[in-house]
Amino acid sequence: MNGCEIGVVGLAVMGENLALNIERNGFPVAVYNRTAEKTKSLMAGRAAGKRIEAAYSIPEFSALLKRPRRVILMVQAGPAVDAVLRDLSGHLEAGDIVIDGGNSHFRDTERRLAAMEAKGFSYLGMGVSGGEEGALYGPSLMPGGHVSAYRQVEPILTKIAAQVDDGPCCAYIGEKGAGHFVKMAHNGIEYGDMQLIAETYDLMRSVAGLTPEEMQAIFTRWNGEELNSFLIEITARIVAFPDAFSGRPLVEMILDKAGQKGTGKWTSQAALDLGVAVPTISAAVDARILSAFKAERVEAAQVLAGPVPTPMTEPGEWAEALKAALYASKICSYAQGMTLLSHASREMGYSLKLDEIARLWKGGCIIRAAFLDKIKAAFRADPGLPNLLLDEGFQADMAARQAAWRRVVRLATETGVAVPAMSASLAYYDAYRRERVPANLLQAQRDYFGAHTYERTDREGVFHTDWNRGEG
Repeated sequence: MNGCEIGVVGLAVMGENLALNIERNGFPVAVYNRTAEKTKSLMAGRAAGKRIEAAYSIPEFSALLKRPRRVILMVQAGPAVDAVLRDLSGHLEAGDIVIDGGNSHFRDTERRLAAMEAKGFSYLGMGVSGGEEGALYGPSLMPGGHVSAYRQVEPILTKIAAQVDDGPCCAYIGEKGAGHFVKMAHNGIEYGDMQLIAETYDLMRSVAGLTPEEMQAIFTRWNGEELNSFLIEITARIVAFPDAFSGRPLVEMILDKAGQKGTGKWTSQAALDLGVAVPTISAAVDARILSAFKAERVEAAQVLAGPVPTPMTEPGEWAEALKAALYASKICSYAQGMTLLSHASREMGYSLKLDEIARLWKGGCIIRAAFLDKIKAAFRADPGLPNLLLDEGFQADMAARQAAWRRVVRLATETGVAVPAMSASLAYYDAYRRERVPANLLQAQRDYFGAHTYERTDREGVFHTDWNRGEG
């Protein structure tokens, strides 16, 4: 009794693996799940012989924990978190700490933080990335809330997190819902990254006419170069993985309807609220939504005209162009996510350190990539950098790749292969680098139909024109 350093509530894959990770790193852990059979299965299997104590009620769970109690919730985001907090609150004492490790919306986290603190408890919203393998062997952890609460769990969290060359992939993120906001932005970048890789795969297959084995070789080679990342690594494993039933690559037998849990949509919504452009991320969300209209797409394919993609005669040269286009597009996706974090930090008082966030993403998480070292360096050299594209190193990277990037997008358009995220990345780059964009016409239109006024380039002030009378 009272001997467990920390407790985990919720024993689905992530919660179970996190509990095993905590125990393996030297901390006795208490576990509880609403469904007792799940707890019994864990204790009879993977937890057997380990310093893991099972509870079958909230009072029993609370009694197993050292004071101040430290509890990690690994339950489904939404009403389930509120339900657990209601049950748990009656068995906590002042100074106890609750950590929500699920994918909660940052606004919900801020509401819960205020409610829990009113009762004398400490509350942290912690982003956890890395999937089931990361949870077991070392995730990227993004805890936010009051720093005093974080310090009390820091020895455990930094020990169980992924470890990279410059430290554990865990650090205090910032006040209020900062941890879950950063995890949301991470997931938005992840949406963009995955869609860009999927579009590259589509171009390899539909335009370059590459075989699964050829694609596997290319992705494997890329993973040893500047595109080195978790998502490129697993794509290399996936594209030629055999299906036991058909003998064909399994990926070709998977229905082209993508699922989503909403965090990408949250990123786009938050960006709209903050007035930040994230077109690559939003295009990726739209692509998943459009994929769900499978029946309509099957019908449309029979009646809507378009060019017929023909295989290229120089697939080797094309692969190098694709690599350049993918790299440049990915940098735009990360740039948009980091810009969103920068604006959120100012508007919401999070005091985010973008160089440290890039460092936390180097290990454990889904978007871990070699170029995060360059991103970290860029924001460390200039913490106030308004956009990653303005860093000298990335300026050079984009300049060196833009000809190939444009060629890829042009050929995709000419052959009728949709590349919404790659096109959005290029449009973002072009719009951002232009000194003058056609928003002057938009302002004139707004003033014409709504008297919304406009500013001039040649004098100070706000102006309105009666466009029907021709008077400026």
